[in-house]
Amino acid sequence: MKKWLIPVIILAVIAFGLYQWAVGFNNTAVEYEAKAKTAWANVESAYQRRNDLIGNLVKTVQGAADFERGTLTDVIEARAKATSTTIDANNLTADNMAAFQEAQSGLTGALSKLMVVVERYPDLKANQNFLELQSQLEGTENRINVERNNFNEKVNDYDIHTTKFPGKLLAGLFGFKEMARYKADAGSEQAPDVEFDFE
Repeated sequence: MKKWLIPVIILAVIAFGLYQWAVGFNNTAVEYEAKAKTAWANVESAYQRRNDLIGNLVKTVQGAADFERGTLTDVIEARAKATSTTIDANNLTADNMAAFQEAQSGLTGALSKLMVVVERYPDLKANQNFLELQSQLEGTENRINVERNNFNEKVNDYDIHTTKFPGKLLAGLFGFKEMARYKADAGSEQAPDVEFDFE
């Protein structure tokens, strides 16, 4: 064997090893990114279910002739804003996530106000359709929380893979960027004030 052939073979083995490492990194990053995007689609699906239920809830509440129209209008407007704010799974930036979350928080607030006002309407509270919708909304809110947590776990897997050394070197070359996580609403770390008026 010629002496010059040994270094060529060694370089070929090293190059093949680097190639295999890069392919493995890329394929794993693609898999993690796809799982995070699927998890985001599940978050959107859970919010869509809530929006669909709210439409039915509004129709049921509208049947109460003397119900406060301003509260109902707030829910309808917040729902419209929430459904118009979407994010492309390929563009999960912190700013886009914040805009989506703000729209969803507005709907959550309007819905909470509606539920408080409903307490003053015993006929509506006893309506079977309303009770069933209220129960489904509570379950859906739990699903939303589960899906948001699942999304954050998938983003975490992706971000760890693309930011740990030496993978971080390849992430930039292959165009993998950090994904934004779903964050709690501002001020949610503080316990709400609860007041009881027994008059």
